[in-house]
This record gives sequence, structure tokens and C-alpha cells, in this order.
Amino acid sequence: MHHSPTAEAEVAEELAALRPGLVARYAAELPGARAAVLTRLWRALAHEPLPWVAGRAADRDGLIVRLSDGRRLHGPRADPYATSAYVTVLRLDEVPYGDPARLMTELAVPHGSGFAAELGHSVASLALSRAGQPPGGGPLSDEWPVSDWEWERRVVDGHPFHPNCRSRPGFSVAEQLAYGPEHGPLVGLGLVPVRAQECLVTGEWPDGMRDGDRLLIPVHPWQAEHVLKRPCQPALTAHPLMSLRTLALPGGPHVKTALSTRLTSSVRDISVYSITVSATLSAFAQDLAGRTDDLLQVTRTLGAVTSGSADLAAVVRESPQTYASTERGERVVPVAALATTGLPESPSWLAGFTRLALTVGLRLLDLGVALEAHGQNLLVVLSPTGAPLRLVYRDLADIRISPARLSRHGVPVPELSGRLVTDDETTLRRKLFGSLVAGALAGTAGSAAALRTALEIAVRDLPRTPDLVVLLEEPLPAKALTLMRLSRGTSGDQWAELPGPLL
Repeated sequence: MHHSPTAEAEVAEELAALRPGLVARYAAELPGARAAVLTRLWRALAHEPLPWVAGRAADRDGLIVRLSDGRRLHGPRADPYATSAYVTVLRLDEVPYGDPARLMTELAVPHGSGFAAELGHSVASLALSRAGQPPGGGPLSDEWPVSDWEWERRVVDGHPFHPNCRSRPGFSVAEQLAYGPEHGPLVGLGLVPVRAQECLVTGEWPDGMRDGDRLLIPVHPWQAEHVLKRPCQPALTAHPLMSLRTLALPGGPHVKTALSTRLTSSVRDISVYSITVSATLSAFAQDLAGRTDDLLQVTRTLGAVTSGSADLAAVVRESPQTYASTERGERVVPVAALATTGLPESPSWLAGFTRLALTVGLRLLDLGVALEAHGQNLLVVLSPTGAPLRLVYRDLADIRISPARLSRHGVPVPELSGRLVTDDETTLRRKLFGSLVAGALAGTAGSAAALRTALEIAVRDLPRTPDLVVLLEEPLPAKALTLMRLSRGTSGDQWAELPGPLL
């Protein structure tokens, strides 16, 4: 068995100096972390349109992936919707590999060495995240959290299908412990003063983030040190959320900060374009939510500001908790955290949640809006017994809007331009189906069998729109996450076609 010790050893060395008590637990978590990342990589090798894969064929023991250079990669049957770490070894021409970074290095494909390094960091960071959980309790205890950040802390493993589920390049062990939500830290945000006339502001910037004629822009401490390279005294204390760069102010709103590093696939800065359109989008979304029979609420953007640079910008928006009634005992749960509740283990509960999500998603798509409804952006309001009541959506920065569809339904078209606006049917369906079905619902179900059962029940009573017909009868689009990391210089999303769960 081959292992690539570089990233794992680096983290172990830093941890020994910083938190020696965690070293043994970190080492114990490494095999499971390798399997988790290898499982996600196998999903890509089995299903994504990778240019150096010549063919795929099932055999008695699983799946054979034939490479264009004649080599053969053998592994188990690949379930594209599985979230368990079921792959511990893949064989490349009969040589076993249990380390995804080592395997990617041996594949020797274009840009593979850089991706191999990312996989190594993903394994090490994932093992660190798991090692940092309190034994016998903490985020995965049976007691349900009360606050939003506590729910977000439960998502220890990151993205359910991306091999870079925990890759945090540029973050030391100390910084991961200090800023990673799974470790439960409090983060001190700095406030950088910028003259108001030098800023672009949309919405109402909070009075508490003003100083005379200057706006005070919240800055993540990592950004201040590594990108802005300026001292920034902590002024606000906040809890980090799943996205790392968005934080919850105690008892207040959420603050999205610029964080100019690559996490999973994207650099997490805040473009001037997204600041420019934020107020218009927020108002449009409030109107749109009113057309869903109270099945959806969208968190309002309160204010957004940029100094003209993606490196220094921030967005303040409502907490999703605003849309739960504490008097009635309701809770707002990020869909990515549902698996930690045990609720999806009930087929009837999973079918009910799937029906709710598809009802809202397909209704909005028919009206002309495709949500980026993955497990981080999409939340569900649960009753005290755990029944799914309605949805909450946050972060409108990557939705897609069809003026033609809106006009067909008599919905006022917002004054928007740029990448958010498209009438292309394929683009709209990919946006929703790839995020909601191949992402949020698949991640909640945890397997092809569970997803199929839930969908079979959920779609029975849904209006048979052209979009639903495509969902039922064609392969399911999903972002080709590994292909995108191996396609350096190619911008934008690339797509894979997964076996349709109902085909």
C-alpha cells in the first residue's frame, strides 16, 4: 500500500507543537479521511467526462476504468450518490492505492500533480477536523443545537462529493483551529475604515459599522494578514459558518467577508458585480418568495459594500433564524447538517422533505429562477417533532434568472444584467438540478437507493412541467468537480451526467 506522507506529516508536525494532545487522535483519523477523499475521487473517475478516460465497464467485482494509455483502474461499483466512505483501495494495474494523493500522482495526467497536492491537504485537514471533535458529545451529540452556528459546526466533513472537501490551502494548523467552524472557535473580525465616497454601497449599511464619514468594512483576520497585509485589531466577535468566510454575529445578522483563497473549488472573494446587484436581487427575491404559498423565505441582504476591490468587501444579511418561530419550537437547519439529525434515516421523512424541496425548486424554475440550492445555501424549518415545514434560502450571488420565463408568467423582470441572466434551458436546469437533486437531496439521502425511493414518492403529486419531465427521463447533471480542478485555464462550470435516479 502506498501513502503520500507529505501533507499528513506537515500537519502532524504543526499539531505536535501546537496541540500535542490531539496528535494521537489525528493519526487515528487519517485512514478514515483517506477513504472519504478516495471515495469522492472514485466518483469522479467513474462518472466525470475526464479526457484521459477511454472507457468504463462493469465486471463481476465492480468497475473497471480504462485509461487512454492502456492502464486499467479497478474499484467497487460506483454509487454517485453515496456519502459513506466505502472505497478504501483502488487498484491501478493490480497495484493497490489507498491514498488519493498518491494515486493521482501515479495517474500522471495533465495538472494532476497540483491536484494531488490538494488531495493530500484535503485528507490531512479532514483528519484534523475529525480529531478536533469532543469525544462523547460536541457537534454530533443527540441534543439538537439552538443557535445557527452550532448547526453549521456539525458539518465536519465539508462537501459530500468534492475530493477537496476539506482542502484549505494557505491555512496553517493554527489557523484551521482558529477559524474552522467545526472546531467551534470565536473569530475576531477587524473593521477597516474607508471613506464613504471611495466605496460602493447598496442597501443600508449598519450604523454600528460607520465612523463619521467613513464606513467600517468587516475583515476576516486571515484576509487581513495574508492578503491585505495590514494590522487589523479585532472589533467584532463572531462564530464562523460552513463557508468559513461567513460568520454569525451573536444575536445578530450574518456577515460575509472576502477570503481570497481557494476552498474546494472557488476563491472566496466578493466581486464588485455581486455588490452592485445585491439590493436589486434581495428585493426581487422577497417578491418571488411571496409566490410560493409560504413554502419559502429568502434571507434579506441588509447592506453590501466594496472599496472597489474583491479583496476588501462585505455583505450583511439576515440570519436564517429570523424565519423560525421559537415560540412554536421551530428550528432552522442547514440541509448539509440534516444527516447529523438522524431524520433522513426515515424513508417517509426523506420523501416528505424531498417533496417540499422539489415543489419549491420546480415552481421557481417554472417562474424563471434557478436556485443554487446546495446543502449550504438551502435550509429547512423543522417543527418540534422534526417535520419539514418550509424552506429558507440564503446567498443569491449565484442564482440564474430567465427574463423570458418571468415575462411568460407576468412576473416583473428585475433590472439586472451579466452572468445571473440567461434564458438557456440547459443552463437553468443544470443550475437547479445539479445543486438541489445531485447535491442537497443526494447528500441528505446518502445513497442511490434512498434517493430513488424518496423521489419516486415525492414526484407523484407534482405538476408535470417540462422541467420535471427532463428530471425524470434524462441523466442528472452534476458539476464535474474533479474535471474543473484539472482544467486549469478553463473558467466556468463543467458538467457530468450521472445516472438518473429514476431511470
